[in-house]
Amino acid sequence: MSWLDALGWAGSALLVWSLLQARILRLRVLNLIGSLILLVFNALIEVWPMVALNAVLAAINIFYLLRLLRTRHDEKTYTVVEVGAEDNFLRHVLDVHADDIAAFFPGFKWRPDRLAFLVLRDDEIVGVVLVRDAGDGVAQVELDYVTQRFRDFTPGEFVYKRSRLFTEHGFRKVVTSPGMVEPYYPRLGFRREGDAYVLDL
Repeated sequence: MSWLDALGWAGSALLVWSLLQARILRLRVLNLIGSLILLVFNALIEVWPMVALNAVLAAINIFYLLRLLRTRHDEKTYTVVEVGAEDNFLRHVLDVHADDIAAFFPGFKWRPDRLAFLVLRDDEIVGVVLVRDAGDGVAQVELDYVTQRFRDFTPGEFVYKRSRLFTEHGFRKVVTSPGMVEPYYPRLGFRREGDAYVLDL
């Protein structure tokens, strides 16, 4: 196999692989790289309709990547809705994602007396944050879950950025669960305390 054939096969494989990704940001990045490889490949063998097709695909991916990255931390893009812990829709979301939640939060058990926040992008649920009152003005985060499509993002940050969501309930401090693996908390003003992160409100 020549290096040119290998280039064509690699681009095709990457394009197919990109379509198997559940994470939207990863899909766009891999699809862009595959399109660019195939653009070069088809230009080298002078198949101009395929060059045009891959140029259009690359442009579409660039457009959506820039849009995703530009709105990644935009409070106008995401909406935080507080719901009752016994809300039927919340229970449905937790049930639908139960296996995925168990994989990332193996000790998690739903309790009916928690504060519950849903994070939405347009009309799509992208995250769930559940908090319990640990006493003495402390809000203990028990679940900070992001759906698979948006796992390259940190939509939970919009819950923490809006401190009134906590202060209106009498909280003065937010503490994450020990061992939570997402390191985005320091960017939101949390400080490390042992195995947890703490945000003073």
